[in-house]
Amino acid sequence: MTDTQVTEPPETKGSVNRSWTITLFGTAVGAGILFLPISAGSFGFWPLLIATILIGPMTYFAHLAFSWMMSSSRLQGEDVLVVLTDYFGKKAGIVIAIIYWFTFFPVVLIYGVSIVNTVDSFVVNQLDGPSISRWILAPVLVGLMTLALAFGDKIMLVVAQFVVYPLIIALAAVSLYLIPQWDFSSFMDAGPKDAGGLLSAMILILPVLVFAFSFVAAISQFVLDMENNYGQNHGRQTTKVIRNATILLTVFTMFFVWSSALAMGADGMDVANEQNLPVLSYFANVTGTPFMAYMAPIVVICAIASSYFGHSLGTVEGTKYLVGLVAPSTKDVPSRKMDLWTYLFIFVVTSLVAVVNPSILDMISVVGGIFFALMTYLLPMYAIYKVDALKKFRNRKANYFVMVMGAIVLFATIWDMVS
Repeated sequence: MTDTQVTEPPETKGSVNRSWTITLFGTAVGAGILFLPISAGSFGFWPLLIATILIGPMTYFAHLAFSWMMSSSRLQGEDVLVVLTDYFGKKAGIVIAIIYWFTFFPVVLIYGVSIVNTVDSFVVNQLDGPSISRWILAPVLVGLMTLALAFGDKIMLVVAQFVVYPLIIALAAVSLYLIPQWDFSSFMDAGPKDAGGLLSAMILILPVLVFAFSFVAAISQFVLDMENNYGQNHGRQTTKVIRNATILLTVFTMFFVWSSALAMGADGMDVANEQNLPVLSYFANVTGTPFMAYMAPIVVICAIASSYFGHSLGTVEGTKYLVGLVAPSTKDVPSRKMDLWTYLFIFVVTSLVAVVNPSILDMISVVGGIFFALMTYLLPMYAIYKVDALKKFRNRKANYFVMVMGAIVLFATIWDMVS
């Protein structure tokens, strides 16, 4: 990197850090956050308390390790899949690329389902309008979000950051607004009471938390941009941004989760789950107050849009890489043209899935527990102890913590699927 890049004015540096802190936060705070009070809260008080203590360190150390894989590569300026293929070889690179794609594309589908359900509920319950056909609503809403991608990454990141600021304010406002409705006795009734059930709940709560707190979809582009702004010695600034994004997520998200779970109680969680609705849409329907009626869709749409953009970045990376492996001739196709074809694919498939309306919580549990655990927690740890370029990161106590938690999340998901 040139000296000019490394010695940019401090204001520019601070702006870069703030921009990426908000972008990483926005990538994570999507459908997982809005459904998290229903899923995590249903396990009861003690599992949620332990999860609240664990999720911050889990998120920070896992994403930091993922950034090490990018920053330690000899292939400066390349995206994550090219870097991982260089580390592990072509055959392993193909397997990793498939896992990478299955980590992020299903999340895009989840957001498509979520935004259609949210807008439909708002029209029917708050505007007293007729239910709009999902065949109309899905392509319109998914199309608008996908259109923002088509204008390019820079415009998309600006839009994503623009919607995250009101999202942070709105999440805090809703969390405070719900305090008078807290019902500790009802919430304490939720979840199992015996020791075995509590242990099981503490384990099973983790997959959806891993999903809700993951911003790994944007880490590749984040590290590349930090290298571009700070040079090869960007590690300290990269660490700072990941730390700040994790703190933002933990404070705002878990306060929102606790406030929502305490206000809903056990019965409310069951109803929201059956209706396949985000928690705020549930509150808008049952409270009937103007504040919740109009605040809820704003929060949900901002959250879904910001995360849809972030996870679409990972989807585009994975799709283009896999298409290039299957059909090498496409490497001669201009990058912009390939992007547009990928956006069209995302639009069509996401719209169709949004029409079908599968259970979001089931999708979150599987995606979060298997693919995010593999990609975010276990792959970086494997790389650290396998790749010589990463050997300086070995034998850190935090590594063992990440490995254990990743294995528990993976085990919990498989156990939940087969039981």
